[in-house]
Amino acid sequence: MALTAGIVGLPNVGKSTLFNAITQAGAESANYPFCTIDPNVGVVEVPDHRLQKLTEIVEPKRTVPTTFEFTDIAGIVKGASKGEGLGNKFLANIREVDAICHVVRCFEDENITHVSGAIDPIDDIETINLELILADMETVEKRIGRVEKLARQKEKEAVIEFSALQKLKEAFENEKPARTVEFTEDEMKYVKGLHLLTIKPVLYVANVGEDDILDPSANEHVQKVKEYAAADKAEVIVICAKIEAEIAELEGEEKAMFLQELGIEESGLDQLIRAAYDLLGLATYFTAGVQEVRAWTFRKGMKAPQCAGIIHSDFERGFIRAETVSYDDLVAAGSMQAAREAGKVRLEGKDYEVQDGDIIHFRFNV
Repeated sequence: MALTAGIVGLPNVGKSTLFNAITQAGAESANYPFCTIDPNVGVVEVPDHRLQKLTEIVEPKRTVPTTFEFTDIAGIVKGASKGEGLGNKFLANIREVDAICHVVRCFEDENITHVSGAIDPIDDIETINLELILADMETVEKRIGRVEKLARQKEKEAVIEFSALQKLKEAFENEKPARTVEFTEDEMKYVKGLHLLTIKPVLYVANVGEDDILDPSANEHVQKVKEYAAADKAEVIVICAKIEAEIAELEGEEKAMFLQELGIEESGLDQLIRAAYDLLGLATYFTAGVQEVRAWTFRKGMKAPQCAGIIHSDFERGFIRAETVSYDDLVAAGSMQAAREAGKVRLEGKDYEVQDGDIIHFRFNV
């Protein structure tokens, strides 16, 4: 499942610092705009406590987590939709990702320049959202010109597409993103073909200072972002990119001790990775044997043969059945053999919709 979330934001909000912490890829981070020109792509492990528990139960030779991809996109500025800064390139990079992690600066630091000279997270969010809306408006207006004449002639497909385009145009004129518009199933087919920037799901990442991480609710900037996100039906993750960068350099017990000293149960990065994963409607199933315990990413709603195909196309082509047990049932039983004896291992067919946490052994024949 090669899906990716793009990290966007104004210059100097902490995007590259956050990206470095996520991937330890060393993307350049500097106190000036446009220090990231080409998007950096990093692959991260998806944190999942279930994988460790399965490893304890099965005792395999190796354990393989599933992964997720983040793309660090350079800072956008006002006028990006008209090519200001490095706008055209940045907007093209955003078009290629599946979801947007919008980093918003919620900390004061006179040593770090803000591109507009003042800390105002809502203005920052609206600056970027407007640039994306303007870029999408241009796409829609070009398409309307081609479809309108056919729609007037009552050409069936053109009428449906024109209806969708009019809804989009009205939303954009009111500075509303495409994801807030309701479409019929037929209209949505045409909307998808437009590859709009504002149709992508968004997760807001409030980047706070070190003093705010234990009680982010006391930060008025964070509260404003949460209110804005609620209206956008979006989630907010609060992180301190600076602390996350320090945590990323630690391993195992050192990391656990550092988090404990800070009074934090879980790193912001782990929360962010899982939230981005969930934002795209992704879930995890497992395969478990003495050779290997492995986590696999699938889209929620996928049937068993499709999930088998994630491992290998032959598994899908020759699918017979899926021997399945839920994670909770396996843990409660204590072993796969005990789960079988308790009648918890099921035989599922081609119409079975795989659930998050399923442990599956696929039977196939080609």
